[in-house]
Amino acid sequence: MRRRFWSMAVVAAAAAGAGVFGAGANVAHGQDRVDKSQFNLFNPTPEALMREMSTDRPDTTESAYTVDAGHVQVEASFFDYTRSDGGDFEAWSVLPTNLKLGLTNNMDLQFVFEPYVSEEFEDDEASGFGVTQMRLKVNLWGNDGGDTALAIMPFVQFPTSDDDFDATDHLEGGVIVPFAMALPNEWSLGLMAEFDAVRDGEDDGYELQFVHTAALGHDIVGDLAGYIEYIGVTDTEDGTGYVSLIGGGLTYGVNEDVQLDCGVNFGLSDEADDFNVFAGISVRR
Repeated sequence: MRRRFWSMAVVAAAAAGAGVFGAGANVAHGQDRVDKSQFNLFNPTPEALMREMSTDRPDTTESAYTVDAGHVQVEASFFDYTRSDGGDFEAWSVLPTNLKLGLTNNMDLQFVFEPYVSEEFEDDEASGFGVTQMRLKVNLWGNDGGDTALAIMPFVQFPTSDDDFDATDHLEGGVIVPFAMALPNEWSLGLMAEFDAVRDGEDDGYELQFVHTAALGHDIVGDLAGYIEYIGVTDTEDGTGYVSLIGGGLTYGVNEDVQLDCGVNFGLSDEADDFNVFAGISVRR
């Protein structure tokens, strides 16, 4: 099978949708500032002190904010469809999911998995379980207020794909650094730098992959918001060239703990997929 272009952040269907839109707005429900460092997995943050929900989807730019201590957040795509090479390559992913658990006020643990992936390239087909990831996000500042926020998120990707896929049997991983900023006129900016150690095309060694993104977000009307985003990927050794994409999407806040979203990415460079479309949901408890 053709080796797919997925930055390892994209495997999570991940991106900072609410993180982009909510920069500077994460003061806990208008309450006076309190010391939230006392809360942890076994002493959950009270509902009245919880931050505005921030998700690692739908865009590729990861959120700089974490899940409140002792709470769970589930983020999943209903579907994720990719087409490339003029239709010679197609891929479907059903219910790729990110399970997130707040460990402390500024740290959450994430488990990302792809329950079902189907790929077709010319006359070859493969389907089954995809890869899995473990990620640990640490917010460095801005979690509970301010005009900027920064986080760091190391992760490991495990070779759990079914044998039908032309996938590596080796561990991969990297580190993601997301940044969020509130802009004038209620615009928000999300930036991300990601450094991945991935297997090369022959699977005989590792190479460095650098992913960089920028996303602009703004409320549209009521609980409906939108974003536009640029995505770039550089491989240091495999010679595939620079991959660039542009995308956009919508989020809708059903309530404080449920968000629906959809989006699409279009390839700008020859090396990029033609397009990718997806829709999903995020739920917090």
